[in-house]
Amino acid sequence: MARDKTKSTQATPTTQRSGEQAPNPVWFKPVMFGFMLLGLAWIIVFYVSQGALPIASLESWNIVVGFGIAFIGFLMTTRWR
Repeated sequence: MARDKTKSTQATPTTQRSGEQAPNPVWFKPVMFGFMLLGLAWIIVFYVSQGALPIASLESWNIVVGFGIAFIGFLMTTRWR
């Protein structure tokens, strides 16, 4: 039996990505810097208030919370285009 040459066995071409990624949304950069500044402000407030603020019951864990918030902002810099 002969093959029917009218039917194509090739797949339809798909759109290829050009290698460039889409730019970040408008809100990305302000949120990124906001996290960094909020974390820094959290730590500064903790030291200036001698541990009474921002959350007194956390005691020294306020430093970890401040660094954690700032770290989220620094992690966002890896996705910034």
